[in-house]
Amino acid sequence: MTDRAGVPARRARPVRILLVDDQPLLRTGFRMVLGAEADLDVVGEAGDGAEAVELARRLLPDVVLMEIRMPRMDGVTATRRIVAARLPVRVLLLSSLDLDEHVVGALRAGASGFLAKDAPAGNLASAIRTVAGGDLVVAPRVLRRLLDRLVQALPDPSGTPRPVVGALTEREREVLVQMARGLSNLEIARALSVSETTVKTHVRHVLTKLGLRDRVQAVVLAYESGLVRPGG
Repeated sequence: MTDRAGVPARRARPVRILLVDDQPLLRTGFRMVLGAEADLDVVGEAGDGAEAVELARRLLPDVVLMEIRMPRMDGVTATRRIVAARLPVRVLLLSSLDLDEHVVGALRAGASGFLAKDAPAGNLASAIRTVAGGDLVVAPRVLRRLLDRLVQALPDPSGTPRPVVGALTEREREVLVQMARGLSNLEIARALSVSETTVKTHVRHVLTKLGLRDRVQAVVLAYESGLVRPGG
């Protein structure tokens, strides 16, 4: 559980996980690694995106740990369908390349982040907990590089930001800019000389006013609107 600012809350039960990968051996490995964690519970497995969507609807796991490249239906399409169905489920994507072009599409589709497939077991477990708590698990440097690639494919954003961003106060726009630069709530608080609690309130207002699901979508919107530009 989490508040709208993406602040993880203490969980009363294990995080329920759906594993999705077209390679059974890898799913077995992930199950063994995650099974060693008392607060993580693998509740199902799927071999492709289509099966993942079906099981996500039926099992309602907290987190879907999903490979991007799969036959029949890839992880990006599956993520989009899970999010469109408004299921109380978050998606953490796995990729063998941390600059995989499909990851950009997945973030825009509503994924809560991605992790390299060869990440240490401890990092994987930690990432799942973070996603279950409602926060983002894409490293800031990787997120910036991904978004830079995204913006290159967009129309020239030299004009004014989209009107929807105009609904924000000046301080909320400042907070959104800092979010897009990959700063945490604590780092934003230090940059703007305000309390972390105040930043959390501003983040919640940004998400509510812009009708966004989480920080990932807020960051993408900041780039798409021209509020933040590559290298800016």
